[in-house]
Amino acid sequence: MGGLSEILWQEQSSLPLLIWLQLIPLIGAAVVFAFKERSTAVIAGKVFALAELLLGVIVTSRINPTLPALQMAERFDLIAYHVAVDGLSLIFILLTALLTFLMTLYGMSRGMISPGRLFAVLLVAEAGLVGMLMTVNLVWFCVFSALELWAVFHLLRRWASSRAEIQALARFIQYQAFGWALFAGGCVVLGWAYADAHAGYWSFDLFELVGAVPAGKFQTAAFYLLFYGLAVRTPLFPLHGWLPNMAQHGLIAVAPALMVGVKVGIYGMVRFVLPLTPAAVEYWQPYVVGFAMAGIFFTAALAFQQTNLRRLLAFAVVSHTSLLVIGVFSLHESGIQGAILLAANFGLAATGMWFIVGFVFRRTGTTELHELSGLFERIPFLAIAFLSFGLAIVGMPGTPGFDAAHLVLEAAIDRFGALSTVAAALGNVAAAGFLLWAFQRAFLSPHQEGRELDVDRTLPMEYLVCGIALAAMLAIGVFTEPWLRLTETASQAIALRFIR
Repeated sequence: MGGLSEILWQEQSSLPLLIWLQLIPLIGAAVVFAFKERSTAVIAGKVFALAELLLGVIVTSRINPTLPALQMAERFDLIAYHVAVDGLSLIFILLTALLTFLMTLYGMSRGMISPGRLFAVLLVAEAGLVGMLMTVNLVWFCVFSALELWAVFHLLRRWASSRAEIQALARFIQYQAFGWALFAGGCVVLGWAYADAHAGYWSFDLFELVGAVPAGKFQTAAFYLLFYGLAVRTPLFPLHGWLPNMAQHGLIAVAPALMVGVKVGIYGMVRFVLPLTPAAVEYWQPYVVGFAMAGIFFTAALAFQQTNLRRLLAFAVVSHTSLLVIGVFSLHESGIQGAILLAANFGLAATGMWFIVGFVFRRTGTTELHELSGLFERIPFLAIAFLSFGLAIVGMPGTPGFDAAHLVLEAAIDRFGALSTVAAALGNVAAAGFLLWAFQRAFLSPHQEGRELDVDRTLPMEYLVCGIALAAMLAIGVFTEPWLRLTETASQAIALRFIR
């Protein structure tokens, strides 16, 4: 994107790998659904999820990370289908594929009812996420977003069994429908602006829209609608009201992982909001960053007041998301690159923590902090994994968050000065505080009189799920250089649009 309007795809990709990235989950969902609840359905779900991950690795190996252009383009004009990838989108695609595969293992480790149906819906959600991460057409982004939201809605509705869960579902629908409608409205404004300048011809293609929407009322309106639509699903303070209830009462780990593990809202801001509304982005940058900084401390304060472990993790998500937005709206190559890598690190770490909370709930029937104690003695591996994921979120050395957080803070110093950067860093310290406090309460605090829990030891599948997530996180943290190379040129290209 820097000069994106001049960097068009050159020819149809000789191997349609991207279309297969979208088809594999859909085919897998159909196969799993056809097998119903037989053991074959479970095996098929895992095979298709693993195949998607392996194909994502193959696609990553075939792009040239030194080129700023979106690559491996595939286009079918009849349905305005236009997809392409760069290093930024591939980071999110790999994360999506890995998390989906881990969720298939997680579903089995919890002994969930109807795993076949669960896996089918998971693969549909994966298809929607992958579609959003590859398309360069705003209408198709809306279509794929609706597909993923339907899948998450189905998961929440299918396993809702109490009044509180139904209320959480209603809140989720209200927020997400509103956010989707805002984004769709922004798409209409951009298409209208393009038609106004091109004799009534409407277009929603990223390549055609870049530079075609003049600064003024069209661009400002489009920025508001696109940004707030994506901010709802990111979720960004103060538009986060759907997440705490969903985290506490929804299907543990699976629905939150699909919605916030893959930070598709952050990706949408980088891919669409920044290049399509640059003048409005620069004008509103101080306000967005100001709200993000307020959000870091406000939600951290709320996290310390939580008595439920799942709600506490939800507020950790919102607090950390604010740091990602600061990186993106620094409009600095280091900040954008750091935000992308931090989003991937956070998605993996937060999902791992939600998995562990699910394992704890299966054993104890509760996630209330005052009812949990002494778990380290019975499930030490899960306790250490929980602590490791928490330290990764706050950017400890040896995790991907370390380099990523430093890139964001470096950009913040350059753009906003030392005072704002120190404030953002203190917010990260606050996040470390409430995550360590939660770890101490749930895993290290002594048994209360009369409350000692009979907790099962860690199961082999739980070792596998958390072990894979931990190994992936630590491997990326130790070998960060390839991921930095993968995202560097694309981040520079975006930032170049804002250099004056």
